[in-house]
Amino acid sequence: MRMQLGCRLTFQLPAPTPMILLLNVHYSRASDLERPDLLVTDPAVTIEAYRDDFGNWCNRLMAPEGILTVSTEGTIRDRGFSDQIDETAEQHHVEHLPSEVLGYLLPSRYCETDVLSDFAWQQFNHEPQGWRRVQAVCDFVHQHVRFGYEYSRVTRTAVETLNERVGVCRDYAHLAIALCRCLNIPARYCTGYVSDIGQPPPYPPMDFAAWMEAYLGDRWWVFDPRNNDTRYGRVLIARGRDAADVPMTHSFGRHELKGFEVWIDKIKEMADLPRTQQ
Repeated sequence: MRMQLGCRLTFQLPAPTPMILLLNVHYSRASDLERPDLLVTDPAVTIEAYRDDFGNWCNRLMAPEGILTVSTEGTIRDRGFSDQIDETAEQHHVEHLPSEVLGYLLPSRYCETDVLSDFAWQQFNHEPQGWRRVQAVCDFVHQHVRFGYEYSRVTRTAVETLNERVGVCRDYAHLAIALCRCLNIPARYCTGYVSDIGQPPPYPPMDFAAWMEAYLGDRWWVFDPRNNDTRYGRVLIARGRDAADVPMTHSFGRHELKGFEVWIDKIKEMADLPRTQQ
């Protein structure tokens, strides 16, 4: 299938302000882009693109004083499959993990594994290791936390999410990531688009989504503690240890978000259209 995706963000800035934006589809999906989702600004400013330490596409610019709108729009091909599942995927002993994934066992800005370790082992030690243990973590987080945009707070950590029992998708991801790391399962934070394909209406306003990946059986697997169901049309933008590594926008100065739109929609093909009777 083919999907159209993009975003439009409008900022008001009291003074010229440097910004970093992570809004482009991840390089791992670059070959699927029929039309690249290039970053466009209004008014036009100079944009410098670079790759960060996690391999994400980043754009840096100097936002002028006043109103700045940044937008992307592209077309991507997708196989149309749901998130992959393998309940036989095994957990590795720490001493057998590849060196490059060890950093995803450590505490990070929003994932305080040192604080949550005792709770994690008491809660999940009885679960079978591997896929089923990660899924048990996601089931717990999904049921424990109440979703609501009114609960959004950019400083909320995994420990605070556990205690407050409310949050948005990034909070679900941070808590699940922290609990997995406590259980010696490497886990990393992901952000991007998740479509409503296959979901019953009515559809809520689209937003960027956060989920996690866990390392099992020599590869990374997608887990989504916020939705915790079958999803299609998931398109990655960025990965990191937690949201501190991959903010969609980061400004080195004060700004106010005045407008925010995100979309990812399946493009209707001729084969999808109803046939007329002859």
